[in-house]
Amino acid sequence: MRIRKMGKKRNKAGKRSSLQAVTLCISIALVLILLGIVVFFGLTGRNLSASVKENFVVTVMLDQDMTTPEAQGVCQKLRSRPYIKHIEYVSKQQALKEATREMGINPTEFTDGENPYQSFVELTMLSDYANNDSLAWISAELKKMPKVTEVNYQKGLIEVVNRNLAKIGIGLLFLAVLLTLVSFSLINNTVRLGIYARRFSIHTMKLVGASWSFIRRPFVARAVATGFLGAVIANVVLAGCFYALYNFEPEIVNVATWQVLAITAGVVFVFGITITAICANISVSSFLKMKAGELYKI
Repeated sequence: MRIRKMGKKRNKAGKRSSLQAVTLCISIALVLILLGIVVFFGLTGRNLSASVKENFVVTVMLDQDMTTPEAQGVCQKLRSRPYIKHIEYVSKQQALKEATREMGINPTEFTDGENPYQSFVELTMLSDYANNDSLAWISAELKKMPKVTEVNYQKGLIEVVNRNLAKIGIGLLFLAVLLTLVSFSLINNTVRLGIYARRFSIHTMKLVGASWSFIRRPFVARAVATGFLGAVIANVVLAGCFYALYNFEPEIVNVATWQVLAITAGVVFVFGITITAICANISVSSFLKMKAGELYKI
């Protein structure tokens, strides 16, 4: 009878321990999913910001008497500049054709057969230079080039976009810091509850002379394994969410690159393993410092 009772107690203890492990794993996975979402949108937002900035067009107007070979020479010089991403040259003839197609009438009919349009060069800048401060000195440099009559870009739009992108970046950073603190608190409480059930076992091992590092090792290893499993679950869920997002909007791959996905998955794994290890270490150490009487009061 005693053997049966002891067996039943062990089975109950085993089931309780398994249930705690599953609960801990799911709790960690849910927290890591939230963290992964913030990291993903933070990285995607940075790429989106760079993409928006690199779509700003700077128009360099050329002199009316500039020939095509001279314009090509100007383009060749511009390609050597470190701030240029893309160059497109539009000749006077091409500008006239585009205007005729859009207006439905040839403008030369009103100018005695003369082409009223100038040739120009459209430039897109690298994202680091797509701000008014950089564009001011770039514009001054471009104006010094021979037969460049004017440099145009939308100053107001660039300022508004950069201001809004900065606000979004600060908001995401604040959210990431807040979520990191909340995640640490939730995972710490969850890990501590799991170790709390075995606080008397910790005290017993301490009484028989086991070193603190020996006692701490299996708890930390178990927490790391649980954190790793929680990270795997979180990454699977995040991958499923990204696949659904891709099916809804395939263009998302332009900003959500494979580097973004790899970094997000890596952060989830590192955070899940590191935080659970730290929390387990702190929790076990706190129980090791307690005396026998204190274990009954918590």
